[in-house]
Amino acid sequence: MRFRILVRVMPRAGLLDPEGQAVERALVELGFREAGEARVGRAIELTIEAGSAEDAGRQAQSMCERLLANPVTEDFSLEVIAA
Repeated sequence: MRFRILVRVMPRAGLLDPEGQAVERALVELGFREAGEARVGRAIELTIEAGSAEDAGRQAQSMCERLLANPVTEDFSLEVIAA
Protein backbone atom coordinates (compact mmCIF):
# COMPACT_ATOMS: atom_id res chain seq x y z
CA MET A 1 0.00 0.00 0.00
CA ARG A 2 1.03 3.59 -0.60
CA PHE A 3 0.86 6.15 2.18
CA ARG A 4 1.31 9.88 1.97
CA ILE A 5 3.40 11.26 4.82
CA LEU A 6 3.17 14.88 5.95
CA VAL A 7 6.09 15.98 8.11
CA ARG A 8 6.23 19.30 9.96
CA VAL A 9 9.64 20.35 11.31
CA MET A 10 9.87 23.30 13.71
CA PRO A 11 12.65 24.88 15.76
CA ARG A 12 12.58 23.72 19.37
CA ALA A 13 10.68 25.98 21.74
CA GLY A 14 13.04 28.27 23.59
CA LEU A 15 15.75 28.20 20.93
CA LEU A 16 16.61 31.20 18.81
CA ASP A 17 14.52 31.40 15.61
CA PRO A 18 16.00 34.24 13.52
CA GLU A 19 13.61 33.62 10.62
CA GLY A 20 10.62 33.74 12.95
CA GLN A 21 11.89 36.97 14.49
CA ALA A 22 12.33 38.52 11.02
CA VAL A 23 8.76 37.55 10.10
CA GLU A 24 7.48 39.05 13.37
CA ARG A 25 9.27 42.35 12.75
CA ALA A 26 8.10 42.52 9.13
CA LEU A 27 4.48 41.88 10.10
CA VAL A 28 4.58 44.68 12.67
CA GLU A 29 6.16 47.03 10.11
CA LEU A 30 3.36 46.17 7.69
CA GLY A 31 0.78 47.16 10.29
CA PHE A 32 -0.13 43.70 11.60
CA ARG A 33 0.48 44.58 15.24
CA GLU A 34 -1.75 41.79 16.49
CA ALA A 35 0.61 39.12 15.09
CA GLY A 36 3.35 37.77 17.33
CA GLU A 37 5.45 34.81 18.32
CA ALA A 38 6.13 33.81 14.70
CA ARG A 39 8.11 30.62 14.21
CA VAL A 40 9.34 29.43 10.84
CA GLY A 41 9.75 25.75 10.06
CA ARG A 42 9.34 23.56 7.03
CA ALA A 43 6.91 21.03 5.63
CA ILE A 44 7.92 17.85 3.85
CA GLU A 45 5.54 15.61 1.92
CA LEU A 46 6.52 12.16 0.70
CA THR A 47 5.03 8.82 -0.29
CA ILE A 48 6.01 5.53 1.34
CA GLU A 49 5.24 1.98 0.28
CA ALA A 50 4.40 -0.06 3.38
CA GLY A 51 2.23 -2.93 4.54
CA SER A 52 0.28 -0.78 7.01
CA ALA A 53 -0.11 2.77 8.24
CA GLU A 54 1.83 1.80 11.37
CA ASP A 55 4.76 0.53 9.27
CA ALA A 56 4.69 3.70 7.17
CA GLY A 57 4.68 5.79 10.34
CA ARG A 58 7.66 3.89 11.74
CA GLN A 59 9.60 4.36 8.50
CA ALA A 60 8.79 8.08 8.43
CA GLN A 61 9.80 8.42 12.10
CA SER A 62 13.17 6.88 11.29
CA MET A 63 13.62 9.19 8.28
CA CYS A 64 12.90 12.21 10.48
CA GLU A 65 15.30 11.08 13.19
CA ARG A 66 18.11 10.30 10.75
CA LEU A 67 17.77 13.03 8.09
CA LEU A 68 14.71 15.25 7.94
CA ALA A 69 15.02 16.94 11.35
CA ASN A 70 17.98 17.96 13.47
CA PRO A 71 17.34 16.23 16.82
CA VAL A 72 19.36 18.85 18.71
CA THR A 73 17.51 21.95 17.52
CA GLU A 74 14.23 20.80 15.94
CA ASP A 75 11.05 18.93 16.77
CA PHE A 76 8.88 17.19 14.21
CA SER A 77 5.40 15.82 13.88
CA LEU A 78 4.09 13.54 11.17
CA GLU A 79 0.78 12.49 9.75
CA VAL A 80 0.19 9.28 7.78
CA ILE A 81 -2.56 9.34 5.15
CA ALA A 82 -3.62 6.44 2.93
CA ALA A 83 -2.82 7.42 -0.66
